[in-house]
Formats: sequence, C-alpha cells, structure tokens
Amino acid sequence: MSLRKQTPSDFLKQIIGRPVVVKLNSGVDYRGVLACLDGYMNIALEQTEEYVNGQLKNKYGDAFIRGNNGNYYSFCYCTL
Repeated sequence: MSLRKQTPSDFLKQIIGRPVVVKLNSGVDYRGVLACLDGYMNIALEQTEEYVNGQLKNKYGDAFIRGNNGNYYSFCYCTL
C-alpha cells in the first residue's frame, strides 16, 4: 500500500461541496456546504446555519466568512 502525501490545499479542494463547520473567534458556529475558499481561508458557504451556544439562531442561503475571523474549521460527515 502506497501512501501519497497531500498538501492542505489538496485536502481543501477535495471537500468543496461537502458540509463543514466554521467556528469564529467570537464562538459563533456556522454550518453549511463549502462552496469555495481562497489562500487566505476566506470561505463561501451555501445552506448556512448560524449557531450561538449550540442553538440555531439564523439560516442563510449563502454566507461569506473572512479568513481572519475563523478560529476552527471542521469537515464533517453529516447531512444538512
């Protein structure tokens, strides 16, 4: 079995179109489908939900999160 080294950029390209969770520095979570991102970790999400203290607060069609606001990024095997 051969192991192929993968860069973070390669990994992120593979998860476009998949559900992700982005936790902001403020503690607010955004969950949605990753539409695109750039080298600064600016992220566009679709079907976005905003959670505050674990409680759903808002639903957005599309959302843009500036890279310097993100504290934690998670790829999840879940459905939205």
